[in-house]
Amino acid sequence: MRMSILLLTWLLILPVSAYPSSEQIQLNLKDSIRRAVEKNLDVRADLYNPAQFEADINRARSIYDPMLALSTDYVDSTTSPVGSITSGKVIDSQSFLINSSVSQLMWTGASASLNFNNSYTGSNASGSMPNYWQTGLGASISQPLLKNSGRDATEIAINVSRLSKFSSLERFNSRLLATVAQVRTEYYKLYSLLEDRDVKKVSLELARKILSDTKARVKAGVLPAMEILNAEFGSASREKDLIDADLAVVNQFDVLRLLLQLDDRQSEISIIDLPPRELLNVVEEDAVRKAMGRPDIREQKRNLEIAELQTRVFSNKTRPDLSLIASAKLTGNDSTYQGNLDKVVTFDYPVWSIGLNFTYPLGNKAAENDYRKSRLKTEQTALQIRSLEENAAIEVRAAIRGIATGFKQIEVADRGRAFAEERLRAFIRKNEVGLATTKEVLDVENDLAVSKSNQIKAVVGYANALTRYWQVTGELLEREGVRVVEGDADKLYSATR
Repeated sequence: MRMSILLLTWLLILPVSAYPSSEQIQLNLKDSIRRAVEKNLDVRADLYNPAQFEADINRARSIYDPMLALSTDYVDSTTSPVGSITSGKVIDSQSFLINSSVSQLMWTGASASLNFNNSYTGSNASGSMPNYWQTGLGASISQPLLKNSGRDATEIAINVSRLSKFSSLERFNSRLLATVAQVRTEYYKLYSLLEDRDVKKVSLELARKILSDTKARVKAGVLPAMEILNAEFGSASREKDLIDADLAVVNQFDVLRLLLQLDDRQSEISIIDLPPRELLNVVEEDAVRKAMGRPDIREQKRNLEIAELQTRVFSNKTRPDLSLIASAKLTGNDSTYQGNLDKVVTFDYPVWSIGLNFTYPLGNKAAENDYRKSRLKTEQTALQIRSLEENAAIEVRAAIRGIATGFKQIEVADRGRAFAEERLRAFIRKNEVGLATTKEVLDVENDLAVSKSNQIKAVVGYANALTRYWQVTGELLEREGVRVVEGDADKLYSATR
């Protein structure tokens, strides 16, 4: 009996390892992160945002698409000239026109066009040319000089969409950063739950062995019958703890399956990589500097660029609308269409014009308040960036303290387990000579199980502290080899038909 208890004690204090299963999914941390980045549904859904902004960019660039316009009109009328009512003379007239033009917007805000206009007029009225063709071939341009002039005003939609795309890419990086951190946390959580389940399995085995030995000793008259109740209670409570541990493990399996999009719903998941235990030495100044380049801060800086661009454009719109308008045209007029065209190409009948068009709303309150609102938005965004940077620095310092504390907790937990193991050995020896009851042995064994769980939690807590530090400094993606490029969203946009 002494040898059996010592054997179970030896099993109890051994390092805990997972019980093998016939069907297991072997997962290492690197492959888990890669799978989450490629297949996680939330990550894949967020990639559609920059792809949609790529569509907005190309749509906004359509302002530079040439515009072709064609129009035609035919009029047939019958009139009676003034003074000819009594004579009964009626004039029949017909007119037909077909016009075409191609217009193009320029980055300066100017709108230029080429036009080719043709018209025919015919009637039965007396005159030198009752039926004739008229043609005009010309060009015109309208250039804003104050309001709506320049590239910023012309390409405001393009630039806002482009900067919004960059902002959405930074938001996507934040999603990836959070997802990778979640994978590491859930991965090590499963490790913790598996290890804790194994601790409870060993604890239940020992409790059942103590119950068996207690019954034998009571039967032999060495112990009172009361000891059987203590042993049965200890066994039942540990069985309940194991059931709870099994449930926690199964639930965590589902969390990882969803996070990594694992199709196998039956097999257990086996953890390959163990949590790190080495102390990470960090320099606070370097860590804070790295944190200033986090995706969420970069995203807000992109938003500041958008606000500043809009402020410049709204400032431009407070100016008066003054436009230079110029046109030149070659014309022809003849009774035949061919003769009409011949006169056009001789350059004998040019027409040109130049002028200014000025408009300005008295008060101009709409433009001025749009500008003021944009200025307020810019100042608000700048303050939000400062707030993010200050919070990031605080988060970095807290994460550094978390690393130091987590490493100390590992050392304390290691010592606590060693003390609990030695204490259990001492109580087993006392129980053998009748100086300790079965309940006392079970209580001490429970203390050892708790110290093992504390050790597991300390190791996993330190791993989570490292994850948190790399997350708040923004370097987690680089450490895990995850990189996002603009082309990832562009491919998604190009593949859409």
